[in-house]
Amino acid sequence: MKFSMIFEAQLADPTPARERQVIHDCVEQAVHAEEMGFDRIWAVEHHSLSQYAHMSASEIFLTWVAARTSRIRIGHGVVTMPFGYQHPVRVAERAAMLDVLSGGRVDIGAGRGATKQEMSMYGVSPEDTYPQVEEALRIFGSAWREEEFEWHGSIDIGPGAVLPRPVQHPHPPLFMACSKHNTLKLAAELGLGALVMGFAGADDVREMRKVYDEAIAARSGERFVTDRPNDHLSALCPTVVLDDAAAAYRIGTRGQRFFAEAIAHWYGNGPAPTGRWGGRDHVAALARRREQLVARLHEANIPARPVDTGTYNARHAYGTAQDAIGYVERLREIGVDEVMCLIQMGTVPQEVCMETIRQWGETVIPHFRALGERV
Repeated sequence: MKFSMIFEAQLADPTPARERQVIHDCVEQAVHAEEMGFDRIWAVEHHSLSQYAHMSASEIFLTWVAARTSRIRIGHGVVTMPFGYQHPVRVAERAAMLDVLSGGRVDIGAGRGATKQEMSMYGVSPEDTYPQVEEALRIFGSAWREEEFEWHGSIDIGPGAVLPRPVQHPHPPLFMACSKHNTLKLAAELGLGALVMGFAGADDVREMRKVYDEAIAARSGERFVTDRPNDHLSALCPTVVLDDAAAAYRIGTRGQRFFAEAIAHWYGNGPAPTGRWGGRDHVAALARRREQLVARLHEANIPARPVDTGTYNARHAYGTAQDAIGYVERLREIGVDEVMCLIQMGTVPQEVCMETIRQWGETVIPHFRALGERV
């Protein structure tokens, strides 16, 4: 089982100075993750989603991290691939350049960038997102290995060379962001690794693993985007770990509350998050917000996109290192290939993020490495 971290560059009450600080903080966390034995970092790509994600140019962030590290894998989790955001050849060139500079450490995840806010910034039409993501992935499957590449689909490309060539042969591993069962099935059919949200808890991850595995078993291979299928499932694991379990739980659920309200705002027209709450019972607040969301869903005031991807469930790896081990043990039993730690949430202080990374590196990860060595 692998261990990774994902970065959104979230922050409450953003100002230019605080925005600059949080991006540099994310770099420091990523460098510390390598020092503490994590296998991979992922960086999202979102546009104009204030507070929720200030990681708009993840290729630059990842290059900066790659230059300060030597071992940890560098993951785009994910690239927004509809053509309005960026031409697929440009994505292929950038990814290959980063693979060269990092010594072959790049992973590429595909996403739709399907919020109204993001699509309006780039002139992307919702109906184009799924077919263009799939077409972009098929382009990658050929562009990186052919000396003279051309493509004739909904867009015409070439002929010409896509340079440089990546270090990894024939190309970096390909993934897809999966928040719904239908997307999991699609990822399996296309031969893509799955990056799944795990906010709903271990039981939901178990169901997602089952859906993905069943789709892998049933596929014919005819829809593969490349001849190198990737059947790797990575599950999100919100976590804050401190010696003081109560403090970790309070800080973690507060960060998750911010995340939940931010995603409900941008994906479901909810009010903007503030991060300013009286009291400390963020678990009760999450429960209340979920009840409100369900009521609004029944009134059809929220789009079908799953704004409640479990973000109101507070049962995660919050507490001591032993608490985290207990939660991750459930994910291991389910058969998760990778535990993707979400530590950098909008209200979690930098010192807490760094301490959480240290505790995972010194206690949690070695526990599971030792299990693997005994098998």
